[in-house]
Amino acid sequence: MDVNFNGTTAEMLKIISDYDEVTGFNGAYNIREDSKCAGRRSSENITIESKEDKPGINIRVKPFTVGETVFIPACVTHSDVDDLVYNDFYIGEGADVVVVAGCGVHNDGEEQARHNGIHRFFLEKGARVLYKEKHIGTGKGTGLRKIDPVTDCVLDEDSYLEMDTIQLRGVDRTTRSTSAVLGKGAKIVVRERIMTDGDEEAVTKFHVELNGEDSGADLVSRSVARGNSHQAFYSVVEGNNRCTGHSACDAILADNGKVDAQPALNAANVDAALIHEAAIGKIAGEQILKLCSLGLTREEAEEKIIEGFLK
Repeated sequence: MDVNFNGTTAEMLKIISDYDEVTGFNGAYNIREDSKCAGRRSSENITIESKEDKPGINIRVKPFTVGETVFIPACVTHSDVDDLVYNDFYIGEGADVVVVAGCGVHNDGEEQARHNGIHRFFLEKGARVLYKEKHIGTGKGTGLRKIDPVTDCVLDEDSYLEMDTIQLRGVDRTTRSTSAVLGKGAKIVVRERIMTDGDEEAVTKFHVELNGEDSGADLVSRSVARGNSHQAFYSVVEGNNRCTGHSACDAILADNGKVDAQPALNAANVDAALIHEAAIGKIAGEQILKLCSLGLTREEAEEKIIEGFLK
């Protein structure tokens, strides 16, 4: 299928998925625009097919596929769109792939524009996935820009899932829900970075069940709340076997920003080793003074510190 999308989508694709207008995507892809497919290509080892019972796609990666990338960006380009999609990933035994699943919402009108992507991952024995997800909101309309991703994961024996998620501007409302059930020796690593401003609101929810022996989870959220924005972080890690679990929320407050952090640990096995951390505060004054002594203004110093914090 040839790609067929508008200019707004093209601009957002460059940001959320590093799309190149000349070379396109280097790998299998499915581009979603305003609830419709705007382009699709499978590869020899990665097959993308439409669901028959609901909006969305099935992505199947053959066993022992290594070094390939599949792109599934989704864009909403105007107001009065409520996009709901169900995408299921079936990752074969021993595969090692990258999934790029960014989302952009553009709103120049008065009605709400929303994308709700429900992604399910099924990793077979020894499979490895790097899942990259970048969210942005654009446009000058008064209608809300909303992105509500849901990610549910089932990790088989010795499989590994790493999630790298970023939301740094323009999304008025978001609830980000991630759940995972881990088998023997399976690992999940999450690195979340969020910045809110104005009256934006962001909610993060993690729920991980460490059911398999020697399974592990490392969940880290870094965030900056500026303006009058509000963020909430909820994390539950359940240790039901010999396992290791770590959950952390590290947040910077600026202006009148607010952050709530509620990490929770539930241990049901004597050999479950679980840790949680939460740190919320403003930028340290000595950091700003040090950068100002090098010639930066206070505003420039704060931007440099935040930039480094969210890397």
